[in-house]
Amino acid sequence: MWSRRQSRLKTLACGVEELRCRRREREAALRKARREQQLVSKRLLREDAPEEAGGQSAPVLLGEAEVQQILRLAQRGTDEKEREKALVSLRRGLQHPETQQTFIRLEGSVRTLVGLLTSNRALLQLEAARCLHELSHSEQSAVAQACLPATSYLLTYLSGHSPDFIELCLYTLGNLIVESEAVRKQLLAQGVVPALAACIQSPHVAVLEALGYALSQLLQAKEAPEIIPSLLDSSLPQHMLRLMQPGPKLNLGVAVEFTWCLHYIICSQVNNAVLLTLGALPTLATLLLDLAGAVQRADDEGLELLACPVLRCLSNLLTEVPVEAMGEQMELRDERVVAALFILLQFFLQKQPTLLPEGLWLLNNLTGAYSSVQRCRKGSGLLPAVVARALALLFAQNTGSF
Repeated sequence: MWSRRQSRLKTLACGVEELRCRRREREAALRKARREQQLVSKRLLREDAPEEAGGQSAPVLLGEAEVQQILRLAQRGTDEKEREKALVSLRRGLQHPETQQTFIRLEGSVRTLVGLLTSNRALLQLEAARCLHELSHSEQSAVAQACLPATSYLLTYLSGHSPDFIELCLYTLGNLIVESEAVRKQLLAQGVVPALAACIQSPHVAVLEALGYALSQLLQAKEAPEIIPSLLDSSLPQHMLRLMQPGPKLNLGVAVEFTWCLHYIICSQVNNAVLLTLGALPTLATLLLDLAGAVQRADDEGLELLACPVLRCLSNLLTEVPVEAMGEQMELRDERVVAALFILLQFFLQKQPTLLPEGLWLLNNLTGAYSSVQRCRKGSGLLPAVVARALALLFAQNTGSF
């Protein structure tokens, strides 16, 4: 009788393992699809142009002759105002995909634009940079490739004094990084990591958010394993963690960008010991507590944007810490961390059920290492109730997909 039961259990185990393998494969495919979708995400600062406030920002289709005429005026106009006006017309035209194609086909067009970008006239520089930004937002890879000669200048201007211009350069670089392997290789050869490390000390929130975007695009590229060692050797990680510290100076947009950057670094598993040494776990734990506090204050606008990367970072970093070293992380021994997680889980049940797997994943990793989970479970009936509801909801969402 025992041998028969043992045989049945063995068969069932194989079936369960097969289902798990299929699920892992499906989840890997979904993660890959999400990653690729995020890789081609681009941002546009078109609304920053004051001339377009009057509603005159509709894309204009320009023919080859018109583009040539505009470039001549921008290059050799009678005065700076006329040249600037020509560049504004070009920028509006470059919002149209067909004008973009016409522009890059014209011999010397990009060279002319780069010449204006490097001129000693600030207004012309700004408009030329805006034209390049429009090109960088194109969905056609050939357009990004055509912008290659401008990247070294955009990188150089990151050390400038105008926050608006630096922000524009960062978003343009971020858009080009995602589209062109040649751009990424050139930027790496020209020292993109030190240039970004210098930017992170900027006091301007808009610059920091743009920097986080450009850096996250770089960290998602296939060259990321080559980039991350030099990044970890720079001052970037410690400044990233500083900008994620809860407090009155915390900016949600900046924190979101750099927490995603941290997530990509952790997932690379190049050298997560550096992050642990810099105090990444306590910083993330404190941020988790702050997020739970925001929920309780009903101050939850945009919360899920930060909660998702925080939960992922914590979950992944926990697997990097040896069990015997767990006691050194005082914040994670505190029952408040587990309580904060369940406050967030309860919130996600109501408003953001798609984030439930992230919270349950963190709970799984916490349960494997900390007795605080057991103490929290004994002290309150909230924990098992919330988990049961979360699991039931997840099961309902996934019925028929296993």
